[in-house]
Amino acid sequence: MIARRRLLAGALALSAAPALAAPPPLTVYKTASCGCCKGWITSMARAGYAPKVVTIEDVSPLMKKHGVPFELSSCHLSTIGGYVAVGHVPPADVARLLKEKPKALGVTVPGMPLGSPGMETADGRKEAYETLLLMPGGKTRVFARHG
Repeated sequence: MIARRRLLAGALALSAAPALAAPPPLTVYKTASCGCCKGWITSMARAGYAPKVVTIEDVSPLMKKHGVPFELSSCHLSTIGGYVAVGHVPPADVARLLKEKPKALGVTVPGMPLGSPGMETADGRKEAYETLLLMPGGKTRVFARHG
């Protein structure tokens, strides 16, 4: 009888435990013609995010609005948790950004490096690339290295 009560108490404690927090909303701004953005969106969804996609004519005005200099831009811009994620940023880097909460605008992977999420190749080619932490005023520092 005592073992049964302990089992029941344990089950009740588990059911009362808080659910794992869902990641904050992810909004992806992209043009209709960009196919590689779809691959990045898929990688984010597989990592547990729920991307909301907004198709726009031109991402340049949004880059400017969010303080992303042209040389640090890419084919899409996302907003999540008060930050921007520009380009093919790995999901793990986005998770780290949200966990660490640095005083920054967000992260960027300038250009479209081969092997980054959404830029995979059939033959598996990869380029080394960096995820940069984007600071106000366009300054950056290396946030993560890949490849």
